[in-house]
Amino acid sequence: MTYETIIGLEVHIELATVTKIFCGCPTLFGQPPNTQCCPVCLGLPGSLPVLNRTVLLYSLRACLATGCSITPLTRFDRKNYFYPDLPKAYQITQWYQPVGQNGQLRLPGSGRLIGIREIHMEEDAGKLIHDDEHDCTLIDYNRSGVPLLEIVSQPELRSADEALLFLETLRRTLIFTGISDCRMQEGSLRADVNVSVRPAGSSSLGTRTEIKNLSSYKAIGRAILSESKRQADLLRSGRPVRQETRRWDEDKNTSRAMRSKEEAGDYRYFPDPDLAVIPIDADWLQSIRASLPEMPGAKQERFRAMYALTDHEADLLTSDPVLAKLFEDAAALSGRAKETATWIMGELLQICKKRSCHPGDLDLAAADLATIVTQVAEGRINRGSGRDVLIAVVDRGADPVAYIRKQDLHLIDQPDELEKLVAETLRTHQQAVFDFRSGKEKTLIYLVGQVMRCSKGKADPQAVTALLKEFLQN
Repeated sequence: MTYETIIGLEVHIELATVTKIFCGCPTLFGQPPNTQCCPVCLGLPGSLPVLNRTVLLYSLRACLATGCSITPLTRFDRKNYFYPDLPKAYQITQWYQPVGQNGQLRLPGSGRLIGIREIHMEEDAGKLIHDDEHDCTLIDYNRSGVPLLEIVSQPELRSADEALLFLETLRRTLIFTGISDCRMQEGSLRADVNVSVRPAGSSSLGTRTEIKNLSSYKAIGRAILSESKRQADLLRSGRPVRQETRRWDEDKNTSRAMRSKEEAGDYRYFPDPDLAVIPIDADWLQSIRASLPEMPGAKQERFRAMYALTDHEADLLTSDPVLAKLFEDAAALSGRAKETATWIMGELLQICKKRSCHPGDLDLAAADLATIVTQVAEGRINRGSGRDVLIAVVDRGADPVAYIRKQDLHLIDQPDELEKLVAETLRTHQQAVFDFRSGKEKTLIYLVGQVMRCSKGKADPQAVTALLKEFLQN
């Protein structure tokens, strides 16, 4: 029997606020353990939570960007369970009245609309650190109380590729709203996957499992494929699928059962008595809606139409708001959109890849990039020199024009000087000249290289090639 896979995602987004959701502790990443916590974070008796207004603002931006209906009166609830990283023995979340419901995202390419069941605010838990050497588990409460949005999709995704496309589309949308950097490697974007299978053509849902410990897109894709195969194999052998939570093991490329899957009743949700019901002001909501930027999908369409970019170019340049703004500003200054796109997609992203950094981490002004693009496009410097200039700008904040002048990178543009170089090369490479005139035309490439070497890379290869042909054919 053929089975189809049904997938839903539970995506946790760490909001880019300066302080935590219910207290004034900072949210800086990578600080020494237990240096960013207070009585509220630790759930000490007598401590009371106070909602960070920016968290509500960011949650409303996310809801509006994903087409969710806003709950007019939203509130917080307590999710009760015991775990060492949860010092209060309950998590403050939203169960009964989440801030947003019934949204949707359109997948690029297929155009399929995937429903978003709800978006709700909640606090993060602490972090457990397992120390095998000392056979103990340490707890870092710095993360306790960091504000999260949980975005729950409808079970409408049908493949690993579609799930990853949905996640990437959501990631881009949220980055453009400015509420989070959504960096999975730093934990500001995390996703749990709910997977079930059913006979092809069936309309009823199968028994689902939830997979956790997914630290990358690759892990998410592999976990979906592995779990759908595991469930299908169970059903084909006549065994039932258990509703449970499973932990993904990236090294073994498989998952293992952690615990039986809890139901809502297991958590004994009830309204948090320390936090008031929050009315959403209509005028404030309208001002938030008006402040939303152009979303990635719309920006892609505009880039293709306005700058004649390919689908691939438009897709890559709208993968991050930093890249999109850098491209538009530099293209406007240089008047060369295609060349600017090529430099960003090639040289700039190659620098980021080598340094394992984000484009926003580089100190590169649009005016400096436009200068480099123009210098190369107008033949004043070659592309290799352009790369050197770009690195100098990024590393040392060099002024492109001053650096080009100081390093004497300008191409030789005097015809008589170029003719001297070509004539000298031909005089000292008589065998290559003989070979070319004997029909070995590939020798021309060798001669071009020799001229470039003599000019220390400052000759224009096209001009050198044309001049060599002229000399050799006379």
